[in-house]
Parts: sequence; C-alpha cells; structure tokens
Amino acid sequence: MAMSTRKKAVEREALPTSDAVPSHRAAPAPAGAPAGAPTGAPSPRRRASRRSVLRGSLGAATLPGLSALIAACTGSHPDGTGARPVRSPNPDEPALWPVKPDNPPIAANLKPERGQPLKIFNWADYIDPQALASFKDSVGVAVEVTTYSNNSDALETISSGKVDYDIYLPSYDQIGRLIRGGHLRPLNHSYIPNITNVWPDFQNPFYDQQWRYTVPYTVYNTGIAWRSDMISEDIGVRANPFDVFWDSRYREKISVINDYRAVMGMVLLRNGLGLNTTTQSDLDLVRTQLADMVNKTRPKATITNYRDLPGGHFPIVQAWSGDVVNARNYLSRGTDPAVLRYWSPSDDRHQADNDMMVILRTGRNPVAAHLFLNHMLDSNVALSNFAAIGYQPPQNHITPAGLVKQGFLPPNLADAAVEPAYFATGRRTLELDSDTDKHWKTVWDEFRTNT
Repeated sequence: MAMSTRKKAVEREALPTSDAVPSHRAAPAPAGAPAGAPTGAPSPRRRASRRSVLRGSLGAATLPGLSALIAACTGSHPDGTGARPVRSPNPDEPALWPVKPDNPPIAANLKPERGQPLKIFNWADYIDPQALASFKDSVGVAVEVTTYSNNSDALETISSGKVDYDIYLPSYDQIGRLIRGGHLRPLNHSYIPNITNVWPDFQNPFYDQQWRYTVPYTVYNTGIAWRSDMISEDIGVRANPFDVFWDSRYREKISVINDYRAVMGMVLLRNGLGLNTTTQSDLDLVRTQLADMVNKTRPKATITNYRDLPGGHFPIVQAWSGDVVNARNYLSRGTDPAVLRYWSPSDDRHQADNDMMVILRTGRNPVAAHLFLNHMLDSNVALSNFAAIGYQPPQNHITPAGLVKQGFLPPNLADAAVEPAYFATGRRTLELDSDTDKHWKTVWDEFRTNT
C-alpha cells in the first residue's frame, strides 16, 4: 500500500527544496539534472508505517551528533551556500542531489577512452570475471579490479583523492558522504539505456532521486546460514534464531560478517530495536551483548563466509543472502548443496538492502565507465553475474520462483531470493550522521579487538 501523503524530494546542499509531488510520481527534473534524466519515473512504493522502524531518531536520549544536526537545521550551511542541513536520505525523505556547475555530466555521444584499463574498486569475488571479459570483447577496453575488505577502508581510500579508480560499488548508506564530498561524477543517462531492465523502484530510488549518480547492482537480505550435516538443529525454528550467536555449544564454530553495521544491526534486531539507532542506551546494550558473545562463542569476524561455510571452517555464519548462494560454488566435490541452510527474518525484523554502481570523479575513463554500467545492466550479463557471485540483480525478468525453476537457486535456499515487495516492508541500513557513526565505530572497535 503506497503512502497517500505527499512527499518532498529533498534537494541537497545547493539547490532549493522542490515542490511536493504525489508519492507515485517523480519530481520534474530541475535545472542541472543529468543529461537524459527521466522526469516521470515512478517513486518507490512505501508503507505508511515506515517511520516506525527508524527507532530513536528524535528521542530525548539521542547521541550528540544528531541533536546538533537537528538544531542546525534553522541556520545556514557551513559551506556558505545558505542551504539548510537536512537528515540523510531515507524512504520518507528521498534525496534529489544537486549537480554542481564544476562537476557536470560528460557530453553525449563520446567514444570510450583508450590506452588505459577501466579501474574498478570492489569487494573480492563480487563480480563475474566473464562479465569483465565480455565488456572488453564488446567495447575494447580491459578492466582492472582492486579489492578492499571493508566499507570504512574503502571510503577512506576514496576520500583521499589520490586514487584513479573509475567505478566503485557502495551500499546506499554511503551515498550521502560520497556526494557531499564531491567524489562522484553525475551520470549522463543517454549512455545507460539498460536502466529500463531494473525494478521501477531503482529507476527513482529514495537515496538518489532521478538516479543522478547511481545505478543498482545487487539486492540482498541478511540472516544466518549453516550446514545441516554439521549442525543437527534447525536454527530457523528457534524462538529467536539470533540467539545462536550466544550459544556456548557452538563456541569457535561461528563467524560474523566483518562489517560494523551488519553485526551491530543483528544485535539490535535480536532485541527488537531499529537498525539506525541514535540512542546511547541502545549502543550500550549492543556493547554489552557483543562482549557476552565473545565470552560465550568466540566468533570470527570475516568477509569470506561464502568460503568458510562450505569449507566447514565455521558451520554457522552470519551471512548476506548472496554469500550463502555463492557458497554452493565452494562445496567440496560430491557434497550435496542441500546441506546448506539459510534463515532470514520474515517478521518485522526483515532487512532489505542493495548495492549500486557509481562513477568516481577522479577516474580517467568516464565514458568507458558509463558503458560498463550499461553492460552490467544487460539482462543476460546480469543473470550470468548472479550465477557467478550469488547476489541477485534487481532485474524485471528475474523472479524468485524463476530462479528456483531454472536451477539458479536450490529449493533449500529459496529464502535467499529477494522480491521487490521486500523494499516496501523491510528495514534499511541508512546513513548515520558523522558523530553518531563515531559512537557506533567505538563499540565496533572494542568488539574487533577481542575477536
């Protein structure tokens, strides 16, 4: 059910706030929009209760960063533009980011650059090598991939301004920092006609209205994966399956994702709290329960659970849905893929997230980068990429039932599939203001010191 109220697409940092428009229709493209920008793409459909999951956003016990941010909303922006600071984008307050005169989109009808590789900054094993090869075959540009191990390190590297990567694959909680920092190049839509292949919500996402800077890459949820041949219980039928991470019977048999938002978010969901809390009492609870987890199960924080689980190194792992699908590719020869199990909340704790592709301003191949984004949105390339990495692209022609029927997804992992409706009801990992983020990372650093 879409919200019946009228929303505003918030123009960030430089442009004035747009007039309110019906929630099912995008705001008209203002001056400065990327070339070829659509003006009537449908807005994401959201439930009226969406705010209820953003627990603690305005509570009296909010952390200092958010309190200061709210107080500052009555003053001028420190950059001298006079624009009012606003909260980071969320489904109820979508962002229409400005395109500044000193950073315009590239011109149309340009030929791809030659003489140097297209450089991608990405997670390890998060793109199909065949997709890179087919791009070289069709466009004549080789692709070079550099990897990172966590989002914090990746953002720090990009923020240095000393790298010439062309394409980066962030999650949407990073978009505000990347755009405000001037690190992204706005898109010229004329190079990316394959955007029509993706779910309508991602043709006008809340975090980047009119897709001025982003195109979607993958969608996923977060849950628990295990090997049924090594773990006798069905973890998914527990009253609270998250409790398994504190079960001392599984000491040193558990791993968690090496990502502070994923692990701390799991603790919050275990306790019925929101994923984007700003309250100190919530973070104190997370700190206490993470220390308790360390004492009881000694978990390993890793980004290789897609290999650790099938290899039997950790028979219980916190996992993004794409990793458990990808785990099939790492099972030893003769091992039945049916031993893999996955649980993700189906109640009000359900998560729905996505990663995207952006073009970095410091890259030397902006035309080839646009063509590569379009290449990855091709239906056949996207499906082959899913088969290789396990992460589902939000393509119109891909359905969970179809993935199972065509053998891309075994029935025992059907819960790892993502549907468009999940983004109307699922919880989102949103960007935190900088001060609140520091409080989160302090808790995380304490946990990592002991794992």
